[in-house]
Amino acid sequence: MKYPRTTQEQSKERHGIPASFAHRVRTFPKRTRLQSSQDSCRLVLDPESKMSETIQEKLNNYKTAPFDARFPNTNQTRNCYQNYVDYHRCNKALEAKGQDLTPCQWYMRVYKSLCPNSWVSRWDEQIENGSFAGKI
Repeated sequence: MKYPRTTQEQSKERHGIPASFAHRVRTFPKRTRLQSSQDSCRLVLDPESKMSETIQEKLNNYKTAPFDARFPNTNQTRNCYQNYVDYHRCNKALEAKGQDLTPCQWYMRVYKSLCPNSWVSRWDEQIENGSFAGKI
């Protein structure tokens, strides 16, 4: 009696993998997949997975710096520095006008997610000493 073929076997045949080599091809678990959107990729969990709700909530609420077309490369050093400088420029401009500083929090959130803490502390010290290289 021949058993019905599984979907994994069918997909291997569809991709041109002979049945004799099918056992050598690694298949990935079904519970996770990547879903790409216009700006980013995020992990999507199938309802079949048995992950606790608290971890799912953390994954859904996790936010980081979005893609910035001015910095398309993997090295995000300039992006980090530019957002740090933009944050301080924004603070300086809005404090001079006496306005609310909440729009500047965007820049702070981005540079804190991209920049190492040692750089930020060094730049803060340089701003206090008046020796920071950037124009704020």
